[in-house]
Amino acid sequence: MSLISPTIFKAYDIRGIIGKTLDAEVAYQIGQAFGSAALAKGEKTVVIGRDGRLSGPELAAALAKGLQSTGADVIDLGVVATPMVYFGTSTLGASSGVMVTGSHNPPDYNGFKMVLAGEAIYGDTIQALYQAILNKAFKQGAGAYKTHDIAAAYQQRIVSDVKTARPMKIAIDCGNGVAGAFAGDLYRAMGCEVTELFCEVDGNFPNHHPDPAHPENLQDLIRCLQETDAEIGLAFDGDGDRLGVVTKDGQIIYPDRQLMLFAEDVLKRNPGKEILYDVKCTRHISAWVKARGGVPLMWKTGHSLVKAKMRETGAPLGGEMSGHIFFKDRWYGFDDGMYAGARLLEILSSLPDLTATLNGLPQSSSTPELQVKLAEGENFDIIAKMQKNANFPGADDVITIDGLRVEYPDGFGLARSSNTTPVIVMRFEGETPEALARIQAAMKQAILAVKPDAAMPY
Repeated sequence: MSLISPTIFKAYDIRGIIGKTLDAEVAYQIGQAFGSAALAKGEKTVVIGRDGRLSGPELAAALAKGLQSTGADVIDLGVVATPMVYFGTSTLGASSGVMVTGSHNPPDYNGFKMVLAGEAIYGDTIQALYQAILNKAFKQGAGAYKTHDIAAAYQQRIVSDVKTARPMKIAIDCGNGVAGAFAGDLYRAMGCEVTELFCEVDGNFPNHHPDPAHPENLQDLIRCLQETDAEIGLAFDGDGDRLGVVTKDGQIIYPDRQLMLFAEDVLKRNPGKEILYDVKCTRHISAWVKARGGVPLMWKTGHSLVKAKMRETGAPLGGEMSGHIFFKDRWYGFDDGMYAGARLLEILSSLPDLTATLNGLPQSSSTPELQVKLAEGENFDIIAKMQKNANFPGADDVITIDGLRVEYPDGFGLARSSNTTPVIVMRFEGETPEALARIQAAMKQAILAVKPDAAMPY
């Protein structure tokens, strides 16, 4: 695979299919490019880790060799959750890192999430790695290699600070992703009694897909809560940077509502500060944050983009509808599903009725994420045309920071281009089913006006 495919260089990370667009040779070249970029920023050491995917060992080994060939030293954390690599870049005196992970993609995928000199890289910086590979613009050297076990320090850092008011009984579902190796131990160390589902790390994902954003992947956890005395259920994605939450009565508390609970807590210590959320989140966040003395700030979708905006604004908390929650308050500002779970348990442990509190968080009728599947690149063209021409009678506001988010007095409609696949992603919320249907119809009309033959999902 000597010719590297430009398709693997996505907006926030690098991602490909094993044996088709990604193999050890590609991983080696990515190591060369990233090592050269790190050294150019005065960074001498790169922290690496990998999730539980079957292709992980081969890719991580090739990545390490590529990094070393530039003169960069490698600290290999082995099998870890993505946040543990981020934790390494915050605590090991090396602020660059690469995690070999396919996140929640199917088993034959893998990829790389990268932090360069303390910043999660995206966009042009990722494209620059591709250009460096094309031009073979690599530094030459002989870097050192050592392994390091970070699990104990990571757990200790959380347990020393995050305290539950009482022992809790919880259930966790790791979907055979890499969080399974760490989450149970973490919550037990916090004094919880933990029922574990699918915590054996298995890159075949034999039970269900490790993606808590989709309700079908939470059904086992919902059943477990019905059948046991667990009070709350936590679910994690394949690489442990996203959190799903299920109540005792089987309700799914989506991340935008989790964010409200976290915001209330964080604003007590950080009065008047910004709370960041992405364009997919409920419109209830704005009023909720304002009522608690904070400044709501809507931003683009994408974990790297939210992290950059948090750094720019000094916001103590950010969150995305997909389940990435970013705590700068008492933590390092990166997304970490296991840490978010710990902070949730801390809050819930002092409540008289945690299920009632969670179910009482504001919500409206909303749709799951809907997708219009298109040809490569077509999604960006359609959104650009819609931004230019769209006319939405009765709308209060059309927000164009990331696609179009059309705000109405009684709901919103969102259409944005996925940065990872050729689709337009849509989401709708309405105070009533009628409002929801009306807003959906308006967005449908706007898309069909630009592409009459679009295969609409509703």
